[in-house]
Amino acid sequence: MFDKIKDIAKWKKLQDEVKKQQEQVFASVEKKGYKIVVRGDKRIEKIEIDGEEYKELRDVLNETLKEVDKKLEKKLRGQAGDLGIPGLQ
Repeated sequence: MFDKIKDIAKWKKLQDEVKKQQEQVFASVEKKGYKIVVRGDKRIEKIEIDGEEYKELRDVLNETLKEVDKKLEKKLRGQAGDLGIPGLQ
């Protein structure tokens, strides 16, 4: 039992490290007056249209992406539980 807890703690630590690395990677594309900057964790950092920043649009899109992540996580947890993977039920 204790080994399983240690394994879960290791996976959580690794997951946190990967997340931090993803947050430090950025990609930016500019085209026809639009500029979008996205982080490696697929969160939108900035939206500009003709040089004007649209923070509310960015926030709404990020909130929507978080909702999708939650739904996917719930679905995947259910599937992992069906497979009998311990700790994911």
